[in-house]
Amino acid sequence: MQFSLSELVEMLGAELQGSGDTLITGLAALPDAVEGDISFLSNSGYQAMLESSKATAVVVREQDAALVKCAAVVVKDPYLAYAKLSQWFDNRPAPEVGIHSSATIHPSACLGQNVSVGANVVIGRNVVLGDNTEIGPGCFVGDNTRIGQDGLLNPNVTVFHDVIIGDRVRILSSTVIGGDGFGYAPDRGGWERIAQLGGVVIGNDVSIGANTCIDRGALGDTIIGDNVILDNLIQIAHNVKVGSGTAMAGCVGIAGSTEVGKNCMLAGGVGLAGHIKIADGVQIMGMTLVTNSIDEPGVYASGMPHLPVKQWRRNATRFKQLDALAKRLQKLEKTQEGKA
Repeated sequence: MQFSLSELVEMLGAELQGSGDTLITGLAALPDAVEGDISFLSNSGYQAMLESSKATAVVVREQDAALVKCAAVVVKDPYLAYAKLSQWFDNRPAPEVGIHSSATIHPSACLGQNVSVGANVVIGRNVVLGDNTEIGPGCFVGDNTRIGQDGLLNPNVTVFHDVIIGDRVRILSSTVIGGDGFGYAPDRGGWERIAQLGGVVIGNDVSIGANTCIDRGALGDTIIGDNVILDNLIQIAHNVKVGSGTAMAGCVGIAGSTEVGKNCMLAGGVGLAGHIKIADGVQIMGMTLVTNSIDEPGVYASGMPHLPVKQWRRNATRFKQLDALAKRLQKLEKTQEGKA
């Protein structure tokens, strides 16, 4: 795979300082780049690496262009340019168009053009697969499920029945979409299962990481908006709604019927209680537990950063004393008010 530098500059909408005829054959970090590679500088703290880098071209902001000794590709956002370059140099093996002989596909399923279905895939009744969609080996797609165009299911993804997935959705391995939500009613010391009668609706341009679970709705649907990105090991419970453009890092857990707004960012390990609402534009820092609705955009956090264990134990002891201290303070305030 190779491009002329002028081709890459045109695709990026960038400005070039250097020869456009130079061939670019790879993408690499500054310290690892060799002749023929294009690299990038998005953090000014790494400017010193420009001196020793062997890259043929470097993507930089305008203020850093003078520091580049090779060809400089000038853009407003080098990190965004890097993201685009990574897709053009993607080395993931191209799928073989067609249906593997070991796949089991119900006669009522409707497959679009240029679809790839891998080994040991099972596709149920009335499934619809859009054009150019790839279903990796070992996947299961349940009855009445629809997957749009240009989709990708990595190996061993499970998509249950009555799920709707939009266009250009990527789902990584071992993820489960549309499994039963955690619904049970107590009954004389036991539990009565609540059948989950809803589905899952996933918008366009969504990315879902490995080992993530999105449960089907109990009655209505669990809904994931357009352009949502989900990391690995995320749990989204039944009837949750996630607004478009929201991002979640690994190990986020969201309880049932909670609504997360548009363009939110949830860092690793965040937990959201059920039946609450998170406003648009909210950022929640790692390991934060949210038990009440958040009505205003902003940055939110809870918990305590790590401390030396002796200090942590002292603080934990004092935390248990807070209620008594608060009552003593109230008593003193009342005493002072009586003297005033």
